[in-house]
Amino acid sequence: MKKLFFLLPVIFLGFSAADTTLTKEERETAIKYMKETKEGFLNDVKGLSEAQLNFKAAPERWSIAQCMEHIAIAENALMGLIQDNQKKPADLSKRSEVKVTDADLLAKVTDRSRKGTAPEFLKPSNKFKNSEETIKAFVEQRDKNMEYIQTTNDDLRDHFMPHPAIGMLDDYQWVLLIAAHSRRHTLQIEEVKTDPNFPKN
Repeated sequence: MKKLFFLLPVIFLGFSAADTTLTKEERETAIKYMKETKEGFLNDVKGLSEAQLNFKAAPERWSIAQCMEHIAIAENALMGLIQDNQKKPADLSKRSEVKVTDADLLAKVTDRSRKGTAPEFLKPSNKFKNSEETIKAFVEQRDKNMEYIQTTNDDLRDHFMPHPAIGMLDDYQWVLLIAAHSRRHTLQIEEVKTDPNFPKN
């Protein structure tokens, strides 16, 4: 009987540790959406000419090349924020500050009727030599991000960071946001293509 009492704390600790990792469904949902948005990006920029890549509907609007750079920069930078946040202690007191579901988050981020301004560190600045280099940087980082979600035991649901437009999010939601962010700007790329002055080739 004494042995049983000694074993119980170990058993409960084991369950507690497991509960902090992502569920199979959470992993699958994130990976599926990350794959879909990756393919959407690649399809939307495939075969574009230099004239098409650099066309601007207006001087203050971003070109497709700038949208691509912004997506690639964010893919790396936002995951860096998540992994830095994971090094801090979990703060369960912030859970009540999260006001959006995962589905709400995806809808808000991809809603192009809601306009926003990118922070300075995410603004395009001709970081890449050409579109091929931009695409390569995006694909490499997206694949790393998918591998991270597939294998991580990080406590993504119990670490939180505020988003300037949406409010408090947990780190898993920030991962979903990265993919939704790329979808938002592939939608922007599609808008550029529909401009009547968009080059034919």
